[in-house]
Amino acid sequence: MRRMPSISCRRRSGLWSSPPGLPLLPPWWSGVVIAFIQALTQVQEMTLTFVPKILAVLVTIALSASFVGAQISIFTDVVFSRIQTGF
Repeated sequence: MRRMPSISCRRRSGLWSSPPGLPLLPPWWSGVVIAFIQALTQVQEMTLTFVPKILAVLVTIALSASFVGAQISIFTDVVFSRIQTGF
């Protein structure tokens, strides 16, 4: 029976480079800021919060796309090399 690679091996391969909730922080912060502005100005428009959150998600995706693509490429190379060598 073969042993699974240790966590240090997985970290070296780049699979654990960023926290999983990191892309959710910009939309959360934009929602908090918009809610604060709405509370100060007493403007209670429901659709006002969606546009900044969507823009924050799109900007986060655009900024992290190359990093995510590189991580997927590394992961794919590791998986295929393990298949080729028998794990």
